[in-house]
Amino acid sequence: MTYDLDWSSIPGALPFLWTGMKVTLRITATAILAGLALGTLLAVMRLSRRRALAWLSAAYVNVFRSIPLVMVLLWFFLIVPALLDRLFAIPRHADTRLASATVAFALFQAAYYAEIVRAGIQAVPSGQLAAALALGMTRAKAMRLVVLPQAFRKMIPLLLTQSVILFQDTSLVYVSAVADFFGAAYKVGDRDGRLVELLLFAGAVYLAVSWTASRLVSRWQERLAT
Repeated sequence: MTYDLDWSSIPGALPFLWTGMKVTLRITATAILAGLALGTLLAVMRLSRRRALAWLSAAYVNVFRSIPLVMVLLWFFLIVPALLDRLFAIPRHADTRLASATVAFALFQAAYYAEIVRAGIQAVPSGQLAAALALGMTRAKAMRLVVLPQAFRKMIPLLLTQSVILFQDTSLVYVSAVADFFGAAYKVGDRDGRLVELLLFAGAVYLAVSWTASRLVSRWQERLAT
């Protein structure tokens, strides 16, 4: 028995698929910005001389890096509506799927960004911080104006690579019933009885976007090396 591939469902579904891609890109962009901001804070805390801050940061990073992302998404899918109901009186039946998925991704990715940022900070010669302190800067100001700018320049390729991984991982939001690109492709394939074709098409799109982004990261690394 043979299976004949039929791609005729894809052209008519492109507007719906593009709507799903916009959801995917929105989750990716928001998670990158929020995750990087929180990750930077966690990295600074991890390097703090205050043991309590360092311990809290280490605990956060170790917990989130030890839990599968799909479980985190499920937890937030179930927990966020209850929290919104209790804190802001938002009914539990309100559609918070996109919000819960975005928060879950941001908090999860922050643990990975924190380790990248911490490595970047440690790669900056300690004399830079000492010189800034000698000029009368506070430790916080020296970190913000002297150390972090140099650290980010060193870790941009790693941050971009992690962002590509984040884009790929957004396909897991199907567990929250969010209509992202993968979810949209699955719905169209299931509706038209062409699930194989739509999933192959979705995989090709993820491959094309990820490969292009990876090539750009590689070129960036080459420019930094020269």
